[in-house]
Amino acid sequence: MIHNFTIDHQLNHRTIRKFKDQPLTDEQLTTLFEVARQTASSEFLQQMTIIRVTDPQKRAVIRAVSTQPYVGAAGELLMFITDLHRNELIRHHQGNFDDRRIEKTEMFLQAYEDTVLAVQNVLIAAESMGLGGVILGSIQNEPAKIINTLHLPKHTFPTLGLQLGVPDQEPQLKPRLPLNKIVFENEYQDIDPASLKDYDQIVNTYYDLRDTSRRIDTFTDQVNGAKLNGTPQVRDQIAQALHDQKLCLDL
Repeated sequence: MIHNFTIDHQLNHRTIRKFKDQPLTDEQLTTLFEVARQTASSEFLQQMTIIRVTDPQKRAVIRAVSTQPYVGAAGELLMFITDLHRNELIRHHQGNFDDRRIEKTEMFLQAYEDTVLAVQNVLIAAESMGLGGVILGSIQNEPAKIINTLHLPKHTFPTLGLQLGVPDQEPQLKPRLPLNKIVFENEYQDIDPASLKDYDQIVNTYYDLRDTSRRIDTFTDQVNGAKLNGTPQVRDQIAQALHDQKLCLDL
């Protein structure tokens, strides 16, 4: 196993949900934005935008959508937007009004991937500065409300939030699946779920700081829980929200 500054920080990644009331400096923010700007981009189309949310009312809306009290309570709140609108404007400015590819799933996924990569890059950079963060997929609980709050135009979509700041907690390192369950050579291999027994026992010793009074469920129990059941879920509206934004219209 190779160790260096970057790798050791990545291997020590922990989600931080509680931050000190200590703002990031302008230099820190500029550095993080530059890191996002230099993230790999499919076809060099650069279809990602960041919105820094400082308005307390907007932060409150995002907190309500996320249903997590720590969202926007302290630290920086950044919203990462899958953005095909900017390139639409460029094309229209040059007299090209053919938006058909922009509205296809293939192009949305390409832009979505750019956006997710930028989130991870920024988080890694922040952690290298001694900061902590939490990625907020929960903004997709009510995408239409986020879209309205941030005044997002058509051909954009709120992908992930990222809250960053000076850590005010030190959670356990969350145990991950063993490598032999996630890394294969040349072809996919099914695993034997029964072989996860030892991993389940390790997971069951982890205490989630969102509820310090109890250990979390085993991994297999979590997978078997309501998250993946066929009952209606709060995020079932995502497909309609995408269509309302004139995205993925071929689905």
